[in-house]
Amino acid sequence: MRYQIIKMSALLLVSGLLAVQSLWAEDTLTVSDKPTPRQYTYSWMFSDAEEMKPRGGTTAGPNVVLDQQVSAGFQRLQSTEFTRLDRDRQAILSMAGAYRTSFDFIETVGFTPEYEPPAPYQSWGTERVYVVANELEFISLQHIIVMHFAAEDGTLSAPMVVKHWRQDWQYQDTAMHAFQGQGVFKRQALDATAAAGTWTQTVYQVDDSPRYEAIGRWTHTSGVSFWQSDDRRRPLPRREFSVRDDYQTLFGSHRITITPHGWTQEEDALKLVLDDRNHPRAEQPYLAREAGLSRYDRIVGYDFSAGDDYWRNTGPFWSRVRDYWTALYRNESTFYFVKSVEGVPLYMALFDMAEEPFETVEQTDAAIRDTVSRYVTVGGLAVTD
Repeated sequence: MRYQIIKMSALLLVSGLLAVQSLWAEDTLTVSDKPTPRQYTYSWMFSDAEEMKPRGGTTAGPNVVLDQQVSAGFQRLQSTEFTRLDRDRQAILSMAGAYRTSFDFIETVGFTPEYEPPAPYQSWGTERVYVVANELEFISLQHIIVMHFAAEDGTLSAPMVVKHWRQDWQYQDTAMHAFQGQGVFKRQALDATAAAGTWTQTVYQVDDSPRYEAIGRWTHTSGVSFWQSDDRRRPLPRREFSVRDDYQTLFGSHRITITPHGWTQEEDALKLVLDDRNHPRAEQPYLAREAGLSRYDRIVGYDFSAGDDYWRNTGPFWSRVRDYWTALYRNESTFYFVKSVEGVPLYMALFDMAEEPFETVEQTDAAIRDTVSRYVTVGGLAVTD
């Protein structure tokens, strides 16, 4: 099977999101040589319509079929025989599967005197979420994008495969590496009493470098299961740092909800300006508030075999990359990493290595260590108190 692994300058990664246009119409995606007008109901009613047109790409893809059956995972969540821990675990595992995804972000409040709302953002994708680890108090989920693009004549491209983001879930965590700003992560101990019954979600970039950690707890009632995080700093996603440089971090929370046909992630974040020691700027530290909504709708009949092949072939390599970061988390209380060295982004270096034929695990580990260590600095960093 022919498929295209996105790498080098061809990567259209938007901090884990593809910067392409949302063209879904009702239950399917219409293949067309003309971009379908995008709608944004939750917007700035009196702003110029052209200026508030959502930004993103202009691609279309094949029709998809939504799964109209209530998912088995959602049905299991309704069981009265589960313990609290079992129900939490089932909610997390319910996020695995095949999805049509959509991503919407818009600034809702501006705090500066001369504030003008920027255009909102929309993107879409088709991706499968794999269960990487399933232990009693730890679950790891890997997202893999598999997309086809429609040409003007209606023909479809070979599948494009992108190793997307990963989410790790730890029950009653004892410590976390909190993002401080500008590439700095610092370990924070968690109070055992306060952490009782909670889950820490750690989100990783496409190259398995850390993005952020947050802690929260699941709430379950009849027909409703959601996890609410606390407020944490998060790095700017590519959709932001690729177009602006007037702030350094997002500060906010998110909520994950399991639905009968998939799941959603709602985000509420302030755009925070930091000084060179990662302290909030004394004057006008917050620029705006942003709302985000990501929908994961289950689909059936979509060909994810190219993603299955990629994950089967490169999974062992990425497991060694995960081991590198696990050791760093365990051994270092503070570290700093950059996304690019001598013009080479970390994802580019690792994506190239993922398909190399290393003869031994030792060779793989040495290559990963030599590569990633050029992007990472430990100790002696200026961080917040």
